[in-house]
Amino acid sequence: METIDEKQTIKKMTRSIVPLLFAGWFVNYLDRANIGFAALQMNQELGLGPEMFGFAAGIFYLGYILFEVPSNWMMHRFGARKWLARIMVTWGLVAVGIAFVKTPTQLVVGRILLGVVEAGFFPCVLYYLASWFPAKHLGKAIGQVYSANIIALVVGFPISGLIMEVAHEVGGFSGWRWMMILEGVPAVLLGVIAFFHIVDKPADARGLSDRERNWLVQTLETERASAEEVGTSSFKKALATPMVYFLGLTYFFMGVGFFGVSTWLPQVIKQMTNMSVIQIGLVGAIPFLAGAIAMIVNGKHSDRTSERRWHLAVSLAIGALGLAASGLTSSMPLVSFIFICVAATGIIGSFSVFWTLPPTFLAGAGAAGGMALINAISGFAGFFAPWLVGVVRGHTPDFTMTLYMLAAAVVVAALLAAFLPYPSRAEGAPNRAVGLEA
Repeated sequence: METIDEKQTIKKMTRSIVPLLFAGWFVNYLDRANIGFAALQMNQELGLGPEMFGFAAGIFYLGYILFEVPSNWMMHRFGARKWLARIMVTWGLVAVGIAFVKTPTQLVVGRILLGVVEAGFFPCVLYYLASWFPAKHLGKAIGQVYSANIIALVVGFPISGLIMEVAHEVGGFSGWRWMMILEGVPAVLLGVIAFFHIVDKPADARGLSDRERNWLVQTLETERASAEEVGTSSFKKALATPMVYFLGLTYFFMGVGFFGVSTWLPQVIKQMTNMSVIQIGLVGAIPFLAGAIAMIVNGKHSDRTSERRWHLAVSLAIGALGLAASGLTSSMPLVSFIFICVAATGIIGSFSVFWTLPPTFLAGAGAAGGMALINAISGFAGFFAPWLVGVVRGHTPDFTMTLYMLAAAVVVAALLAAFLPYPSRAEGAPNRAVGLEA
């Protein structure tokens, strides 16, 4: 009976929590990543070369990094409901404002400001999920929400292409400007919904019976106490925890591969083919669709087998091999694109497993601070990857060397994942202490 109650409780929580967070993360990633698609029209209109475009795309993450940890501290202070709603409304307004830039400098300023107001959203979401879902259900919940950024690319590429082509010159606005407006407004609406829908604490959960609510609160409290035994619940101490920096470094190299591909893929496809903007959007969605499926499957299997290390490392190794193989076959566009799909499957498939690790040694305010710092460190990848690709593109006409560079970064991530300083289940670690539930 307990097992049945547990499953029903998790299902109720998932229906109540995941859809809104999924929608928020979907729009969030659409607003930050659509610059890659806007480049098909924007670069010529604003006079952006490859290096300048890469800089403008990546500069978003500098503002994001600077305000990541402070934003999560504010969330812990004011509560998820108010803070997530604030983030959504302000980023939506800034995203719409970027549609009106007229110079490269204005674009750079807009991208920095977008990073500042978005800062903390993803670690806030992760902290919120870790505050509601017991450990053995956390990987699946993270995978369901995190898949939104991949679905944003899957659905967003075709939608962005359609908006840019159909709305071009309507009202005297370029298609990419309409895209920024129409994809920014939903964030404001979601922020208003979040303010009235989100519940801060499991003890106040709606839709659960008293018995289910008590079971949830007691289970989470037991796991929090176990995490404190091997880690910390202090915000300041979490920022000085070596494992936080180790995970941040791992996620940085994962991010180099992901951001390098996602930001530049529309231009890669355009160089390989003579496709229209809409066609590029449809084809560009394929690698991310494969990655979204892999992420959910990998996270679910990792939860079921209670193993994290090799689900993470092997997935990243597949991603690195896919990037390298794509570079080797760059003279054969179709084959090279197939290997891009393999790379996306490996890299994206690792994300849901990765984010099950911080809650195993961080709790409470410590989880808020530690997750924010990990994401902030990885944010440097969001800046450097697009910019470095732009620098390389400024010196060579194709993407071969770029793919090799990205593959090397993901190899480093795979090696770091394989040697992460936490024991696997086979090594006899306590279940909650290492996030590996029996």
